[in-house]
Amino acid sequence: MSLDLIKTATYLSIHLTVGFTVAYLMTGSVALAGGIALVEPMVNAVAFFFHEQAWKRFTARPPRNAGRDWRRGQAAIA
Repeated sequence: MSLDLIKTATYLSIHLTVGFTVAYLMTGSVALAGGIALVEPMVNAVAFFFHEQAWKRFTARPPRNAGRDWRRGQAAIA
């Protein structure tokens, strides 16, 4: 198993535990806290996807005062 996969799994377990604990402390309900702890990371993953897409568009824009040479340089990077 790769180190990245292990780190992802451990981060997910921490995220779910914290989410469940906070939701349980706020609601007092195990069922509600469990639902929140499971749904929130899924919604967050979708939001992160769109966040990344927005940043890709933002960083792909030419800088101010960029000439035609900027476009040629971007083709080499992609």
